[in-house]
Amino acid sequence: MTEPVPQDGAIATATTSTDAALTPEPSPSAEGHKRVNVREYGLVAALIVIVLLFQVLTGGKLLMPDNIASLFQQNAYVMILAIGMVMVIIAGHIDLSVGSIVAFIGGILAIAMINWNLPWPLAILLGLGVGVAVGAWQGFWVAYVGIPAFIVTLAGMLVFRGLAILLVGETIAGLPSGFVGISNAGILGLFGYSGALDIFTLVLGIIATVAFVFGQLRSRRSLVKHGLQTEPQPMFLAKLIGVSLLLLFFTYVLAQSAIGTPYVLLLVGALILAYAFLMGRTVFGRHIYAIGGNVHAAVLSGIDVKKVNFWIFVNMGVLAAVAAIVTTSRAGAALAAAGNNYELDAIAACFIGGTAVTGGVGKVSGVIVGALIMGVLNMGLSIMGTNPAHVMVIKGLVLLFAVAFDLINKRRASGR
Repeated sequence: MTEPVPQDGAIATATTSTDAALTPEPSPSAEGHKRVNVREYGLVAALIVIVLLFQVLTGGKLLMPDNIASLFQQNAYVMILAIGMVMVIIAGHIDLSVGSIVAFIGGILAIAMINWNLPWPLAILLGLGVGVAVGAWQGFWVAYVGIPAFIVTLAGMLVFRGLAILLVGETIAGLPSGFVGISNAGILGLFGYSGALDIFTLVLGIIATVAFVFGQLRSRRSLVKHGLQTEPQPMFLAKLIGVSLLLLFFTYVLAQSAIGTPYVLLLVGALILAYAFLMGRTVFGRHIYAIGGNVHAAVLSGIDVKKVNFWIFVNMGVLAAVAAIVTTSRAGAALAAAGNNYELDAIAACFIGGTAVTGGVGKVSGVIVGALIMGVLNMGLSIMGTNPAHVMVIKGLVLLFAVAFDLINKRRASGR
C-alpha cells in the first residue's frame, strides 16, 4: 500500500511509519494485535453504552426520531472540523483557531447575503474562498517560516475572533430561507412513505450498511493478500453484525423524523467518504502519516514536508468555512460569539476517537465516533437540563480519561 522506496536506514523508518498508520496497527504478536482491536471496539462499545445510559436517564427521549435528526444537525460542525483536525494532529500539529474562523467567515457570509445582496450560493463560494485564504495564511507561517502551529493558530484565534467582533457588531439575521434550510431541513417524501417511514431514508441507510460490509470485507481481503495480520474472525464478524445493526436501527428511527434525511447528514457522509479515501488511498494521505510518524525520516525519503504541512492547513481552512456555513445556517443568523470552543470540541473528538497525541496515528472513522460521543453527551445532558458548567466539567473529564487511556495502553505495549 506504500510507495516503493529503498528499504534502508531512515527511509525504511518512514515507510514503516506510513504502513502502521494505514493498517489496523499490527503488532509483533497476535496478543498485541488483539489488544489494539479491543481498544477500537471499546470506542464503539462506549458510544453504545452512553446512548443506552442517556436513553434511560432521559426517560426514552434521547432516541426519539426528531432528536436523532437534531443530533446530526447540532453536531455536524464537530464532525466537519474533526475531519480536518485529525489530519492536523496526525501530522504532529494542532489548530486552536478554527472556532474563531467559523465566527469570522460566518460574519462574511451574512454580510454578503444581507448587505451586498449576493445570492446565497455565491455567498457560500465566497466563504469557501475566504477559508482557503485563511488556511493559506496560517499554513505559510507554519510550513515556510517554521513557527510552531500552536503559536500560529493561537494568534489566529485572537485575530479572527477580533475580526468577527468587528464585522458582526450586532447579530445579522434575516438570512435567505434556502441558506437556512441547509442545516434545518432534509429530504422527506422523495420516494414516498411506507407507513410512517420515509422510504428515501430507509434506502439510504440500507445502501450505507451494504457499503460498510463490502468495504470491511474488501479491506480484510487486502490485508490477507499482503500477508498482514488480521483480527480474529469472530471479532470481525461481531463488528460487521454489530455496526450493521446499529446503522439499520438509526436508519429506522431517522425515517420517522419530521425532516427525513437531514441535508447536513448527507454533507457529512460525503466528507467522511472523501477524506477516508484521501487518508487511506492516496500519496498525500500516506505522506501525512509518514510526517507524523517520523518527520526526519520523511524528509530523507523525499517527502516535501513543507508543502504537505501547507496544504494541511489550507484544507483545515476550507473545512472551517464549511463548518461556518453549517453553523450560520443552523442559527439563521451571524453572531460574533459563534464558534466559541469549537476547536476544543474538534480536538476532543479526535483524541476520544483514538488519534495519538504524539501524531502519526488516527482514523477518520474514529474521530466520527468520537464526535458522536461528544454529541450524545451534549444532547443527553441538555435534555436532562444539566447546568452548562457541569456539562463542561463532564466533557473535560471525558477528554482527560480518553487521552490517559491511550497513553497507558501505549506504555504497556512498549513495555511488552
